Amino acid sequence: MAIILVTGASGQLGSELKVVSEKYLGYEFLFTDIGELDITNNEEIRKFFRENNPDWVINCAAYNAVDKAEDEPETANLLNTIAVRNIADAVRGSDCRFVHMSTDYVFSGKSNIPYTEDSPTAPNGAYGASKLNGEKEALTHHGSMVIRTSWLYSSFGNNFVKTVITKGKEKGVLKVVFDQIGTPTYAADLAGTIMQTIAGVIRNQLPFNAGIYHYSNEGVCSWFDFAIEIVKESGINCKVLPILSSEFHSKAKRPFYSVLDKTKIKETYNIEIPHWRDSLRRCIKLIT
Repeated sequence: MAIILVTGASGQLGSELKVVSEKYLGYEFLFTDIGELDITNNEEIRKFFRENNPDWVINCAAYNAVDKAEDEPETANLLNTIAVRNIADAVRGSDCRFVHMSTDYVFSGKSNIPYTEDSPTAPNGAYGASKLNGEKEALTHHGSMVIRTSWLYSSFGNNFVKTVITKGKEKGVLKVVFDQIGTPTYAADLAGTIMQTIAGVIRNQLPFNAGIYHYSNEGVCSWFDFAIEIVKESGINCKVLPILSSEFHSKAKRPFYSVLDKTKIKETYNIEIPHWRDSLRRCIKLIT
């Protein structure tokens, strides 16, 4: 029986992995958060791995407060880089596979064509830099798969979809930037892809190919377009107005373009990816 450790299990992706794990009855899942396993503590994580001997680790833990990271770069680095190093150290030399989650923020956002896994990285701020360093730490283990994603949302936790619905009901008018382009990612779809990939490898249907992969839903939109669709699908009475990024003040610079090319993960692991509008509808049915 394969043992699969999920860190950061109370977050959006970790919560979705709990849901999808119910379909995989032949595996043993260890869902942990800081209360059960502090991945910033090297001694603690080594002890946990010795006692539980997982075959797979899915690291969903992250410091995701993009603006706050500009004021707390050490804290972002602790969770996004050093904790990843601790996991990589714990599994190095073993057959344990390490699936680590990363972000579109590793790119500058100055492109006008979708980013591939080989595109040059150039993060704009402390958050993106800490995540890029975390990728490098993960890849020091020969059995690591780094998955970059973008604009993550879910029926669990706090995210843009829930914020638009809540603020839209309260205010009736929302101003949303229209000059930042990317692709939303429904965490349930990402969780399903991760488990489909792991199950395929365990059952010897697919070879495990380490390295960097991109995953988001299909399609492209601005945050403004995304908000318009959220309002429409949730049936709330709210007007959405487009604004420039320069009108939205934030400490961290957001990428203006962060569309991810997903060819590699689709072809390597036979993945079919839904369009973001279809996935949004499924999520909103669970929220509203």
